[in-house]
Amino acid sequence: MMHPSPAIVAQAAVRPLPRKVLWLLCAVYVLAGFFGRDPWRGDDMQAFAFMREIALGQTNWLQPTLAGLGPDTPGLLPLWLGAGAIWLGQGWLSMEATSRLPFVALLVLVLASTWRAAWRLAQSPQAQPVAFAFGGEARAVDYARAMADAALLALIATLGLAQFSHEATSYLSQLAGTALLLSGSAAWLHRPGGRALAATLGGVALLALSGAPTMALLLAAGAAAVASRARTPDGTPIGLSRTLIAFAAQTAAIAVLAGWTQAWQWRLALPANAQSWATLVRLLVWFAWPTWLLALWTLWRWRHPLRHGASHIVLPLWFALVPVVAAFATEPADRALLQGLPALAILAAFALPTLKRGVAAAIDWFTLLFFSVCAIAIWVIWLAVQTGFPAQPAANVARLAPGFQSRFEPLAFLLALAATLAWCALVRWRTARHRPAIWKSLVLPAGGAALGWVLLMTLWLPLLDYGRSYAPQVRLLREAVDKVEPASRLRSGDCVAGYGLDQPLVAALRYYGQLPMATPEQAPTCRWAIVDPDGDWAAGQVFADAQWQQAAIVTRPTDRRDQLVLMLRHPAH
Repeated sequence: MMHPSPAIVAQAAVRPLPRKVLWLLCAVYVLAGFFGRDPWRGDDMQAFAFMREIALGQTNWLQPTLAGLGPDTPGLLPLWLGAGAIWLGQGWLSMEATSRLPFVALLVLVLASTWRAAWRLAQSPQAQPVAFAFGGEARAVDYARAMADAALLALIATLGLAQFSHEATSYLSQLAGTALLLSGSAAWLHRPGGRALAATLGGVALLALSGAPTMALLLAAGAAAVASRARTPDGTPIGLSRTLIAFAAQTAAIAVLAGWTQAWQWRLALPANAQSWATLVRLLVWFAWPTWLLALWTLWRWRHPLRHGASHIVLPLWFALVPVVAAFATEPADRALLQGLPALAILAAFALPTLKRGVAAAIDWFTLLFFSVCAIAIWVIWLAVQTGFPAQPAANVARLAPGFQSRFEPLAFLLALAATLAWCALVRWRTARHRPAIWKSLVLPAGGAALGWVLLMTLWLPLLDYGRSYAPQVRLLREAVDKVEPASRLRSGDCVAGYGLDQPLVAALRYYGQLPMATPEQAPTCRWAIVDPDGDWAAGQVFADAQWQQAAIVTRPTDRRDQLVLMLRHPAH
C-alpha cells in the first residue's frame, strides 16, 4: 500500500526567495573569515606552511616535507591548490590571503552543489506534495526551487559549518567533494547522462585527492544502490547495468588517484569509554544544530515513503549516515562530521512542508532571542575592550588575554554595523505579516548564523587572532633568542632542534620566527633547542649534559599551561 506524501504545499507557499538577497547572504558568509587574519593554531597553520614551502620550491610537490616530516593532515590536493595560488599571486596579495583564494571557490562549490542536489531531489515523483482536489498545489519546478533555497539556508544556519569551512585545509576540499558527489548523484537520479557522471567523478576525485578515498567509495556505493532501484521523474527506470558502469568508473578513479597520492590510510579510533561516547554525542548535538533536529522530523514524517525507497530521502540519509558513523570511529570526529552537513541540510529542508504553524513560530522566536542575545554580547564585549566600559567585561578580557592591545578598525566596525542593521531589518520583515513561504522558517536561523560569524570576524577578529594564532608566543620566543644573541640573527649554519613539538607549531616557528627548525634525529649538532615539556617526545638524557642550559621559558599569553622551554648549548671547554 502506497501512502500519500506528507507534504501539503500550495502554490503561494513556493514563491522564490529574492535572488539578490540569497546571493548577498551567501557572499557575506563565504568571504567573512577568509581574509584579514593569521593562520590559526592546528591544521590551518600546518597547511599554510606546507603550501608556502611548496610554492617557494623548498620541498617536493608529491612528497612535501616540513623540517624533515610529511604532513599530518591527509590529502595533497589542498596543498597544491594553495601553493599554486601563492606562486601565481606573488606580489599581489599576502601569502596568507592568496593561499585561501582556491578555498573560497571550494566553499562556493559546497553551497552551489547543496542547492543543486536539493533542487534535483525535490523534483522526484515521491517528493511531490499532495495534489489538491480543485488544483492549486505547488508546481514541481517552483516547489523544487523553494526546497533548494531552504536547504541552502539550512546549511548556512548549521553552527558547525562556520569555522572549518573557512580554513584552508583538506577538510574543506573533502566537504566540496562530498557536496559535488551528492549533487551529481541527485542529477543521475533525475536524468542519467554525461553531465551527472562528470559531477560524480569530480566529487570522488576531490575526496580521493583530499585524503578520503574510503569515504568516497562508501558514498558512491550507496548512491549506486539507490540509483539501481530508482526511476526518473518521467517514470523511466534508471537500470542496474547503467548504474554499475558509472560506479565502476567512479571506483577506478578513486583507486588510481588514491594510489598515486598514497592516500589509503586507516585512522580508526573508537571511543574508549562512556565519557568519550558522551562527548561525541554532545558534539553531534551542537555541531549539526539545528539541521539534525529538522532531519529527524523529516525521517519521521516521511517514514512511509522512506520504507518504499524514496530516493529524495534515502540518498541524503546515506550521505549523512556515513559521516556520522565516521565521526564515532575516526579522529578528528568534528572534521568527519563536517562532511555530512550538506545532506543533513537537505533532509532538514524536507521537514518544512510538514511543520505545523506553531512549530515554525517556536523556531523563529528561539532563533530571534538566541542570535540577538549573542549579537548584543559581542557588541558589549567589543565596546568594553575599546573603551573600558562596562568595566567587568573589560577586566575579563584583560585576565583571559594578558598583553592584548586593542585597536579600532573603521572598516571592521562599519561592516559589523551594516550586518547588525541588516539583522534588524530581517527581524522586522519576519515578524510582519507576509504571504506564506516554505523557506521562511529558516531565514532567521541562516541570517542569525551569518550575523554571528560576521561579528566574530570583524569586531572580535584581533582578539581571536591573539588567542588562536601562534604569532604572539612565537614573537616572545624570538625575542628570547635575540636577547641571548644581540645580533638578532642565528649564526650561519645554526639549527634549532624541536622536542615534543607538533607540526603546526614547527610551521609557526619557521614562518613567524624565521627559525631553521630541525627534528631531533636531524640535529645532533644544533646549538638551540625548543622543548614542549608536555609534548610526546623521548629525549632521554639529552639535556642532562652540562653543555645545555635553559635560556628562557616562554608562556602562551592566553594559556599559562602552554609553555615552551628554550635551551642553548654552550661549546665544551
